[in-house]
Amino acid sequence: MTTYDDRASHGGPPTRDFSRVGDDLTAVVERVRQSVESVIEGKPEVVRLSLTVLLAEGHLLIEDVPGVGKTMLAKALARSIDCSVRRIQFTPDLLPSDITGVSIWDQQRRDFEFKPGAIFAQVVIGDEINRASPKTQSALLESMEERQVTIDGKTYELPSPFMVVATQNPVEMEGTYPLPEAQRDRFMARVSVGYPSAEAELQMLDVHGGVSPLQDLQPVAHADEILKLIEAVRGVHVAEPVRRYAVDLVGATRTHPDLRLGASPRATLHLLRAAKASAALSGREYALPDDVQALAVAVLAHRLLPTAQAQLNRRTAEQVVEEILQRTPVPAGPQQQSGFGGPGRTAPVYPQQPPRRL
Repeated sequence: MTTYDDRASHGGPPTRDFSRVGDDLTAVVERVRQSVESVIEGKPEVVRLSLTVLLAEGHLLIEDVPGVGKTMLAKALARSIDCSVRRIQFTPDLLPSDITGVSIWDQQRRDFEFKPGAIFAQVVIGDEINRASPKTQSALLESMEERQVTIDGKTYELPSPFMVVATQNPVEMEGTYPLPEAQRDRFMARVSVGYPSAEAELQMLDVHGGVSPLQDLQPVAHADEILKLIEAVRGVHVAEPVRRYAVDLVGATRTHPDLRLGASPRATLHLLRAAKASAALSGREYALPDDVQALAVAVLAHRLLPTAQAQLNRRTAEQVVEEILQRTPVPAGPQQQSGFGGPGRTAPVYPQQPPRRL
């Protein structure tokens, strides 16, 4: 097993053996996964994607119809980590200052005192984000991208780790405002919880019938552990062919005839980071095209805008991404090829079968 120290001599980050980091990551993530799944039954792929976004330093958008557990998933993830948590209930009368904070005149000090808003937390739950006006939604733009807030010309840093988990109802629902393109582009991935299976729903009646399981949910990981895991994920190696594959997928969205807005370079970066986190969750220190494929729909689809003709033909952004995945050639993985896995290392053989997508 190649260590990070070995890679440091080739320009990589000096740190400890990835095998030990991988064991630590697996143990911590397994505790968090079990904690969240004790509340969200029958949705392991949704929980895995949520953990992937957390370790990739991204933000998660949960979109689905009312009553399927969107807020429950966000709260379960937040309560499983011992860190500061704030919840924002987005309503039409919510003001930007309610999110970012406001400067109030202090009579005794005869000066303005800054009162932090709900955004000053490590995990921020934005419930039904698309029920607030676009003006209020835009209050999150700076914090989600730059992890800071600027009020009255003064900049305040946000705590680390920092993650926004937002829920929203489909745009067709009454009383909703569509998220601006810039807002959607800042979410690393979008996930739909979906209806549970009959067995999972029956189990939910037994577990949730008397008391909410959130009341007994205790933190199983500390914020410092999450920071260490995030640092380990940053060290996951991505070979040049895999990076080029991600670029090709994103580039294809910009020229597709069914799309009037393709994915941005930020989308490419988010796709790469998510692939690295997925590889780490699978116990690997290198990313494969499988990781990129499995996350492409969740990372790219919510950023795309279909043309009017595509909407008339009932073509969704998810279908377009699936089509792009089928058309874009997957990079080959010979046993020995320079650039795969770092200097002096054996390249993985990519499976011929299409991977299971989240």
